[in-house]
Amino acid sequence: MTAQVDYLVVLFTTTSGASGELLGSDERELVQLVWQLVDIKNRKLGKVNELLIKPDLSDLTEEKEEEDVVEENVEEKNGSKADCVFTATSLETALNLFHLQLTNEVNSAGAGTSVCLCTDGQLHIRQVIHPEATGKNILVPDCFYSFFDLRKEFKKHFPTSDLKAVNVHLMAESLSIPTDVPFMWDPSASLDPSVVMSADIPVQLVPIMSSIVLALLAQPFCHSFCNPERVSEKFETGTCSKMEKVCDSTVIRARGLPWQSSDQDIARFFRGLNIAKGGAALCLNAQGRRNGEALVRFVSEEHRDLALQRHKHHMGNRYIEVYKATGEDFLKIAGGTSNEVAVFLSREDQIIVRMRGLPFTATHEQVLTFFSPGEGLKETCPVSGGKDGILFVRYPDGRPTGDAFVLFACEEHAHCALKKHKEILGRRYIELFKSTAAEVQQVLNRYSSAPLIPVAPAPLVSMLPTMSLLPPPGSMRDCLRMRGLPYTASIEDILTFLGEFTHDIRPHGVHMVLNQQGRPSGDCFIQMTSAERALQASQRLHKHVMSSQHGTNSRYVEVFPCSAEEMGLVLMGGSLSHTHTHTHARTRSGTGLSPPPCKSRRLSPPSYSFTPAPPILSAEAAAALYPPMGQVLLSPRPLPPGHAYYPASAQLYMNYTAYYPSPPGSPTTVGFFPSPSLSSPAGLVRMPGLTYSNGVKDLINAVQGYQSPVESVSLLSSSLIGQSSGGDAPLMSLPALLTKPEGQYMDLTLL
Repeated sequence: MTAQVDYLVVLFTTTSGASGELLGSDERELVQLVWQLVDIKNRKLGKVNELLIKPDLSDLTEEKEEEDVVEENVEEKNGSKADCVFTATSLETALNLFHLQLTNEVNSAGAGTSVCLCTDGQLHIRQVIHPEATGKNILVPDCFYSFFDLRKEFKKHFPTSDLKAVNVHLMAESLSIPTDVPFMWDPSASLDPSVVMSADIPVQLVPIMSSIVLALLAQPFCHSFCNPERVSEKFETGTCSKMEKVCDSTVIRARGLPWQSSDQDIARFFRGLNIAKGGAALCLNAQGRRNGEALVRFVSEEHRDLALQRHKHHMGNRYIEVYKATGEDFLKIAGGTSNEVAVFLSREDQIIVRMRGLPFTATHEQVLTFFSPGEGLKETCPVSGGKDGILFVRYPDGRPTGDAFVLFACEEHAHCALKKHKEILGRRYIELFKSTAAEVQQVLNRYSSAPLIPVAPAPLVSMLPTMSLLPPPGSMRDCLRMRGLPYTASIEDILTFLGEFTHDIRPHGVHMVLNQQGRPSGDCFIQMTSAERALQASQRLHKHVMSSQHGTNSRYVEVFPCSAEEMGLVLMGGSLSHTHTHTHARTRSGTGLSPPPCKSRRLSPPSYSFTPAPPILSAEAAAALYPPMGQVLLSPRPLPPGHAYYPASAQLYMNYTAYYPSPPGSPTTVGFFPSPSLSSPAGLVRMPGLTYSNGVKDLINAVQGYQSPVESVSLLSSSLIGQSSGGDAPLMSLPALLTKPEGQYMDLTLL
């Protein structure tokens, strides 16, 4: 719309909550609409209309809904100063009535047909009408998708004024228009903008706004109302290049989204604000699944600031947190460089469906057959573009990942395709999810540039002496490895499974192995009193069924004998693959440890390599610090009495362990490994079991008085290494630190 409109509709809204600059920030319902028609050509003003909306009641009956009628009241009945007063019992009825009355008034004037709204700022349209109508699934009339911001039109003639400080009083004062509205409503004078506005104030403000419009149309301004503000009716999908420049002031991070939400759901949550093309990017976690966060890019900083006001607004039954983000954050998620992906996503207005769990041998023809209609089914979901509408996700070496993305021409076809969720292709069931262009970029970027599962760096391992990690030949195999436990299995379930062999378990000799997410991995190591009893237990219990008290699943469990060194190696993140070579021969069946837990795809793949960190200690010093692996495991640290999750009877055997870098001991115990003294004036302290909220400042406060400089404290993935240096801090001060009684106890290890 480049030409000047024939009519302007000066509109003002109020809600049952905050007003002023906080209008619409509290999700309160719209309760009042006041408007007046302005004839641009003839410089005439129409009647002041007021529409009162009663808040919706959740217990409305069908009979009450049928009585949802519009009543026109007389001015004397309610004391309103408006020329016409209307009442509606729902938002949908109110919006339709507003559109009907406006159309009738324009037709009766007969001076033109083009009409556009004019409001005091952006909030009335973008933060009140559109969000509430979207939340109630109400179709908004077309007249609400374009409007003039009176403040911006005023600023074109008064450029020195601050747009955020402009209000009706300031505009009227600058144009020498008398105002009768109480000064107490002036937002600059109000100390609490959350106060509900009186119903009489909007009726007085609308005529003043109409007078401002006429003043701008007259000499000397001769203002022309053209190029109104637009509200996007539909979110446009698209691609984003990593080379594209994204302004930091246009990006937000939304957190707490339902896991099944799509980019269209995000656009629906921010309805009324204009999101940039392809500007909704869902974030994935380390396993490639959605983590409930999204990065959203808006067309301008103004829209970003309005989006921040929707912090803790609701999407369904969940509230969404909204924070500022940077352009770099957005490009990490939505940016891409692959030409193949760019060609795949070049087809606009396509619906993307993600397939997960495909057989590695799956082909384009099998995918097309999978989405073809079955026998007796009338619904069809043809893939858009045939083979060109299918994109397989692969590793850099060309190996398939089991994921693929498929294009469909419309929502109907995509909805039909999603009905095939968990149907069988080959010998595997396939998971189907509605996806986005940003998710395609993110998945391709992760698989092609770095391992999908983050692997912890190895600063701790680099301090170990350079030696072979494989167990020496002839080690006493007095331990058991149990593989394939139910994920809900507890210590009591394991003791019940072992039966008579429970009496042969060493104190604290049950080591439940956790994965990097802190969940049971299905593996367990048990220290027995003798190799003979370990062998008898493995022969008698191998592939017997274990049941869990906390779940209905029962699984057979593999039981193998192993040595303490082999157990310690696996618990510390090592791998006992049969492909390793050593000076002594060992068969795959002889170890009972192949494939080890770390060979699992859910954990650290051995094929991923990282640049080793430089060793902090020499090999001789590290060898003096670290006792033999078997000695450490055979001398476990004592557990404090009582545990929140297990009865006292299980305390004798419980000893939880994570893969790496946690040591093979309980993370809740207090104590440290004994070590010989060093000639060096410095020492290393390891603090496992820290909470994720601990920062460097907290740790410096914890070691205050032991002369540990800030630059010598390093936070690792789940442990901390602090280096204490200085001539005035002897090594003898570290054991005192280990038993420091102040505050919460910590698990410290002297290295």
